[in-house]
Amino acid sequence: MIAPAFSWPTRVYWEDTDAGGVVYHAQYLAFLERARSEWVRAQGYGQERLRLEFELVFAVRAMQIDFLKPARLDDALSVSAQLRECRRASLVFAQAIHRGEERLFTATVRLAALDPRDFRPRPIPAALYESLQALVTPAPQEPT
Repeated sequence: MIAPAFSWPTRVYWEDTDAGGVVYHAQYLAFLERARSEWVRAQGYGQERLRLEFELVFAVRAMQIDFLKPARLDDALSVSAQLRECRRASLVFAQAIHRGEERLFTATVRLAALDPRDFRPRPIPAALYESLQALVTPAPQEPT
């Protein structure tokens, strides 16, 4: 099993940008989704395994995002994903996009656990829940 902190590299391509070479706002969400999917795969669970073996899919329920600086054509980015909370039927991830040391974007993403047959909420199976609980990284404490 890998460390709870995870970073996925990507590059900005023409299809990700407007005519001025700046990344479309919605494309940041695709970068986040890919990083979360790769995080799950790195834990040994992959999306298809979750669906077939655990009868479970995760869907975005809510998202809080902050655009700090624009990403541009040909930028090499790293997209991080850290599991902050694991509840019986939901997960919360802290995510960020960086260009080198420069933070461009941050997000808090809540995922709902759903049954893949009818997309109704369902509890995360016990064995998976325990594995995910072990990967939770608490948010850093604010200085007082």
